[in-house]
Amino acid sequence: MEGDFQRIQFTPDLLPADITGSDIYRPEQGNFEFQAGPVFHNLILADEINRAPAKVQSALLEAMAERQISIGNRSYPLPDLFLVMATQNPIEQEGTYPLPEAQLDRFLMHVSVDYPDAVAERQILQLAREDASGTVSAEPPVVDQATIMAARREVLAVYMADKIEEYIVQLIQATRQPEAYGQELGAWLEFGASPRATIAIDRCARVQAWLEGRDYVTPDDVRDVLPDILRHRLILSFEAEAAGVSTDRVIDSLITSVPSA
Repeated sequence: MEGDFQRIQFTPDLLPADITGSDIYRPEQGNFEFQAGPVFHNLILADEINRAPAKVQSALLEAMAERQISIGNRSYPLPDLFLVMATQNPIEQEGTYPLPEAQLDRFLMHVSVDYPDAVAERQILQLAREDASGTVSAEPPVVDQATIMAARREVLAVYMADKIEEYIVQLIQATRQPEAYGQELGAWLEFGASPRATIAIDRCARVQAWLEGRDYVTPDDVRDVLPDILRHRLILSFEAEAAGVSTDRVIDSLITSVPSA
């Protein structure tokens, strides 16, 4: 894909300005000049984002929500093609800081990446061998940014019936009033999803349909994207955590309980 990439390794001693940039005083000119940070790229990988304190994690909030960075009394726009990806190590807990709910909500999806299967593991081995020996296969074709923007416009034009839209709204409402869909579900959920989740389902369901070559959204498209969109947005109750109930299990229960369009 046409664009530039920047990886940021999050560490406990990282400062917000290390991500956003800051005003640097130029004594020879007698003024301050803005020095852009690594966030001013197309694709940002926040590696092990939970290793930095909350004030550093929150440095990405404005970038992710407003597509701009404010330093002092000035705001600096980010590229039109802009995406923040973040990783968390689910095993190590020492020296980590859980992400605030407000920041988690700004991530479109939370994708759970498990161990690779045997086929993928062998492909990784072959790629690593080729990379070490300098015999990497030919580079794939590059998709330019104009094509990506055109694809975005096509996705927004994918048809969604009123019944599908109502289905999305009812799914989100069920996370906020779970007791209406059963005592068990009501006991599992402490807080439901925000309106950002509704918008995310709408966008991603259209993308799912577009990727499958359809110009209309089906209930299956909504159900396919629902786990990745709600996984980080639902706050479970103490009873659910004590019983070992996972967020994915709650989402499965929502899909079963809420009638589709």
